[in-house]
Amino acid sequence: MISPHSSSLPASHDEYVEPRRALVLTGGGARAAYQVGVLKAMADLRDTEGPTPLTILCGVSAGGINAAVLAVLARDFRAGVESMEAIWGNFRAHQVYRADAGALLSSALRWSLYPLAARFPRWRPQAVLDNEPLRQLLTRTLDFSALDEAIAEGHLRAASVSAFGYASGESLTFYQGVGSIEPWRRAKRIGIPARLGIDHLMATSAIPFVFPAVRLDREYFGDGSMRHLSPISPAIHLGADRVLVISSWKLQEDPWERGEAYPSPGRIAGHALSSIFLDGLTVDLERMERINASLRATGRQTLRSAGAELRPIQAMVIAPSEDLASVAVRYRQELPRLMRAALYPLGAMHPERSELLSYLLFEAGFTRELIRLGYQDAMERRQALREFMGWGDREAVVCR
Repeated sequence: MISPHSSSLPASHDEYVEPRRALVLTGGGARAAYQVGVLKAMADLRDTEGPTPLTILCGVSAGGINAAVLAVLARDFRAGVESMEAIWGNFRAHQVYRADAGALLSSALRWSLYPLAARFPRWRPQAVLDNEPLRQLLTRTLDFSALDEAIAEGHLRAASVSAFGYASGESLTFYQGVGSIEPWRRAKRIGIPARLGIDHLMATSAIPFVFPAVRLDREYFGDGSMRHLSPISPAIHLGADRVLVISSWKLQEDPWERGEAYPSPGRIAGHALSSIFLDGLTVDLERMERINASLRATGRQTLRSAGAELRPIQAMVIAPSEDLASVAVRYRQELPRLMRAALYPLGAMHPERSELLSYLLFEAGFTRELIRLGYQDAMERRQALREFMGWGDREAVVCR
């Protein structure tokens, strides 16, 4: 589903500049494979080859990892997409987290001894799963020196990932970009310059309880989707005029069946994670539209003279046409046997729909299906996407 949110001021012959286009990738664990399909469609729809057409790349959680791949390969957009497809299309769970008997038994033992953690700190569990394999995969795959080069050569304005600080309770956006970008501070939201690296990606994708938090400078950080109340904000602060958002959730979720039985732990856990990953995208878009309406009605110069530095933003959202929690159960048998055994008593192997399973199912059957769905959804609205990206007729936006 593609939902355009137009916000351009009426065209005139004032001063024309090429709009800065940003890509915002949301989180969702294994669900982020959907983003690869949309990006693959964009690579096929594009008229020319070359550097990324999206010069501001922002992401949280698994979307942050995807944004980082595109950033380090910004010189060649198609190569970046193909690299992501090669990884996501051949994923196995053991490449993301340890699912062997030793790791799962060790985790179970540590959690069972949690009451003794005060006396024996070394026994204190940090998370249910060990995602060291993901760190090793990212280390082998990403060369962050290429990010410096992409910015220096003008292919990229900025790249960012957001993470949640457990001590401060703030959402921090770590960005690397051109020197003219200013840090920002809003209520519970901060943007600070940084040299992005593996630790930032591990922090932004550290799903609470599931994966361990990561220490970055002053405190421990977890998944960037937590308290990410304004997901479009980093892209705007980094200078975007147009924002393409690829979500991992349907804009209109299918209703659950009526259930008389008490909800299983797996269902509760799945919805708890959904409350984290279901960011404030809809609210953010509505807020942006109100600002755009004010600009159209009042005029940008009038608001600027009153001390309000605002500019029109055009956004497009691409979201799944199917419920990914329902898709996941069709591939639940691909999960490692011990993981299935661990999730089954929790009720997370529901035969019709499982939110929790959809986050953890890093297996090729599921991820390839999501790539296919993302490609299909984008291609069904190819004309709207072409117009948004400016592929075809020459375009410009007005600067006032």
